[in-house]
Amino acid sequence: MRTGALILCLLIAPAAAAAADCTMSAAPKVDWQRCYMDERDLAGQDLSGARLRETSFQRADLSGANLTDADAYRARFVSATMAGATLDGAVLAEADFTKADLTGATLRQADLRRTRFFRASLRGADLTGARVQAADFLNADLSGARWIDGQRVCSEGSTGQCN
Repeated sequence: MRTGALILCLLIAPAAAAAADCTMSAAPKVDWQRCYMDERDLAGQDLSGARLRETSFQRADLSGANLTDADAYRARFVSATMAGATLDGAVLAEADFTKADLTGATLRQADLRRTRFFRASLRGADLTGARVQAADFLNADLSGARWIDGQRVCSEGSTGQCN
């Protein structure tokens, strides 16, 4: 009986452990987990519902991209251009947006727990309903951003916190 169960597990395991295809074109629900997309031009692309866990987008252009409901847990967006991007409902917990440009981006209902925004620009961004527990906004520009309560707009010169 044990041999039969082992053979069954070996037959099922390869299908369950399918690897991400980092060569796939940008598309909704694409699986780019643990891929390197550094310096890529993904401006205006639809990556809604994509699996982007632990993927690197350093210095990539994601201006106006749609990342609604994407799973980008621990993804790296260091120095990425993301002006006007839509990240509503995305899982971005523990992601790194150091020096990223998120000017005018929407992050409504996004999971931003323990996310790093060191020196990022969030000017005019919408954080309504976002979960920001333990997020690091050190030296981040929050001028004109709509805060998590959906009511308060951060004053000009808000750096590191919404004033």
